[in-house]
This record gives sequence, structure tokens and C-alpha cells, in this order.
Amino acid sequence: MHDAFKRQIIDLLDQHRIMTIATNRADGWPQATVVGYANDGLIIYCLVARDSQKFTNIMRDPRVALAIAKDYPQPLQIKGLSIAANVVEATDPGERDHVTEILLKRYPEYKVIPRPTPAAMPLLRLTPEVVSVLDYSKGFGHSDLVKVTDGDLAEFVEARRHHWASFHAA
Repeated sequence: MHDAFKRQIIDLLDQHRIMTIATNRADGWPQATVVGYANDGLIIYCLVARDSQKFTNIMRDPRVALAIAKDYPQPLQIKGLSIAANVVEATDPGERDHVTEILLKRYPEYKVIPRPTPAAMPLLRLTPEVVSVLDYSKGFGHSDLVKVTDGDLAEFVEARRHHWASFHAA
């Protein structure tokens, strides 16, 4: 992917805290819900309830669709993302600690509540496969479809993995 698209995607991810996630139900119907998220570059993380329908859907079919945007006062100001991603439960304690720090920076109001346990609230890592970058300033309904490659993700995966190890070493 071009660096300009990567930067635009990360900037949009960094500007928001809420996304709509659509999962596939067992009966074939999609289920869309709103969740808070934080990102580490192109990698997106969220916590969900282990006993939720959303988590059940994801464990059965890890393909999800995401929509991220806000309400703009003028139609030609609309910017947002539509993302096809694969989800896995992030179980590495160092990764979980690393992401908890990212989440607390994005949601400082959560510092006063107890940290959720993995048994109750699994941490999900969402890895984008395809991204539609919406930018109506280029024309009403304009979007650019971008495929995310392993190379695009490499800097956000390997570098972080070494960083995670330091979180639970102490």
C-alpha cells in the first residue's frame, strides 16, 4: 500500500474511539454492534464480553467488517474507514499489558474501574485485510480500496512483539 494511504488510515484510526463491528451469526444474518477500540498503528484492539453473542460469532467465523467515522456537519467533509479484518484472541500477557496501556491513554476515564480479566473480557486483535478509505472531499461517495499486505503490517507486529515481552518481565 502507498505510504500516503497507510498514514491516512492510521490518522483516521487515531482520531476515533468507537467503531461498528459486524460479525456473522450462525443463522447467516449479520450482527452489527458498537464497541470502543484502540489501535497500535494498523492493528486494532477491543475488549468484549466472553459470554456475548459477538464473541461467539467471532470464534465461529473470525471475519468481521468494521465502520469508523463520525457525524460531519457537511456531506463533503465525510472521512472514514470501512475495513474487512480477521480477528484472533490476543492471549500473550505482554501484549495484553501493552494494549491495556494504549486503551487507558485513549480512555483515561477507565483508570478508575478494575481491569477486566481475560476470563471475562477477552482482548481481540483485529488485523485489516482490505480497507476502503472514504474521503468525500474528493467527490461525494469517493473511496479508495486498499489491500493490506504482510509488509504493511510488519512494522506493527514484529516490533511490538519484542516490546510486549518487556511488559510482563517485571
